[in-house]
Amino acid sequence: MTIFSVFSSELSAQAEQIGRLPQEWLEVIVQEKWFKLFVPQDLDGLELNLPQALKLEEKLARLDGSLGWTVTLCAGAGWFVGFLDPKLSQDIFSDPKACLAGSGFVGGKADLNEGSYIVSGSWTYASGALHATHFTANCELLENGKPVFDKKGNPVIKAFILKKDEVEILDGWSYMGMVATGSHAFKTENLVIPQNRSFEILPEKVSLPEPIYRFPFLQFAELTLTVNILGITEHLVEMINESFWKRHEYRKFGKKHLRYFEKVSEKQSKRLRTLKKEFYELVDIAWKEVLKSDAISKSTLRKVSRTSRKLTQTCREISGKLYPFAGLEAAKTHTEMNRVWRDFNTVSQHALLVFPF
Repeated sequence: MTIFSVFSSELSAQAEQIGRLPQEWLEVIVQEKWFKLFVPQDLDGLELNLPQALKLEEKLARLDGSLGWTVTLCAGAGWFVGFLDPKLSQDIFSDPKACLAGSGFVGGKADLNEGSYIVSGSWTYASGALHATHFTANCELLENGKPVFDKKGNPVIKAFILKKDEVEILDGWSYMGMVATGSHAFKTENLVIPQNRSFEILPEKVSLPEPIYRFPFLQFAELTLTVNILGITEHLVEMINESFWKRHEYRKFGKKHLRYFEKVSEKQSKRLRTLKKEFYELVDIAWKEVLKSDAISKSTLRKVSRTSRKLTQTCREISGKLYPFAGLEAAKTHTEMNRVWRDFNTVSQHALLVFPF
């Protein structure tokens, strides 16, 4: 028995019913420090490199979509530790259960007044909101009530760290899949916080020496989201194959139909294996560039973005081509296969990976 045995289909069904990760899973996540994948060891984190973390996130997503997504998004928010005030980082990550949830949505305003920020706003899609200890929130900056603009005339945006007891969680996750992520909205009004709770994800703002914080955030996000889509696709393909052959036991498909299914299944599985291999080879190249020079070439960054989108698009195509072979079992709302299918068709809608370019 391994730590992964707790992530059973029975608990996956329970997680969906209660709309959050079950306590049994959270205990393992905290024990294994998965919410701290990218947090330095001296802050009680795992300090994994990017290839290691991506493979773990893929494995968790294959076990359960909501599990993989919640760990990925919360660990991704934990990656912001590389840009935080050191004292703030100590305060946050001294808690073994520390977990950051947040939203990329610019939903608030932060007014710098008499040395403190006054923050008000509401933010959507904070995966893991129900067990987060802290939230990240993007805000437009004001100074004494007046908007602040950059040299190009654009509003200045900063991110802020808010404590759980400083926000109100809004029950707003009413989608067909990824139900157990608890990706609810949150809000706060006229919250006064110190200046050290703000941060910016810029190369010149990195506060820690580990190379993971030199990896550009856009490509970091693309890679981590893609491995979740990959993991859920692998689970779905496996279940469709199992369903087809189980149906064959009592339906007795003819030889012609069997050959057709085998041909389609093998072709799509080969596509997935090939692109997965290409994807991880590119991840290794990009990571080695960071280790060697603290930077990644523009050419490699373009390839990372292009390959992430290509793999995501291929996963959509494979799902569409194989789904008809799943039978009505896939359409029953309380079956495992239906849940995996709903998870896939929810998570693959993420705006960052919708377009193939």
